[in-house]
Amino acid sequence: MLYVITGPPGAGKSSYIQAHAKARDIVIDMDLMALAMAGPGADHHNHPEVLLKVVHRARFAAIREACQHLDTTDVYLIQTLPSGKQRAEYKRLKAKVIVVDPGRDIVMKRIEAMRQPGMKGVATKWYKANRGRPHGVMPQGSWEW
Repeated sequence: MLYVITGPPGAGKSSYIQAHAKARDIVIDMDLMALAMAGPGADHHNHPEVLLKVVHRARFAAIREACQHLDTTDVYLIQTLPSGKQRAEYKRLKAKVIVVDPGRDIVMKRIEAMRQPGMKGVATKWYKANRGRPHGVMPQGSWEW
């Protein structure tokens, strides 16, 4: 099964996966991939542009390969703002979409405390893109795309 974990930056998407994924599952998380490819002491969320280019390519390859094994392996994919094309592909794959959103106020406070300032813009974009979608201020919800 493919689980697409979505939500604004700082919502707790990685924490959701830590609480639900098993050791044999595949987890595709940009921040974890960047840390695995970065040098010692790298920041957990602020990555250099070249590293991000490498990680993006590795992520796309990992998604393609992991989706070939959905019949035997659960895959958890963090996707903050999936495009329409990506949403259509996840629907085709019968993915379960999990929305992690503790609420805008909490997210903005977490970004101030733990993330680079540019993430406020990403969070604002997420909330605008998801305006009107059925979800409350809850730790997680589920959407059908």
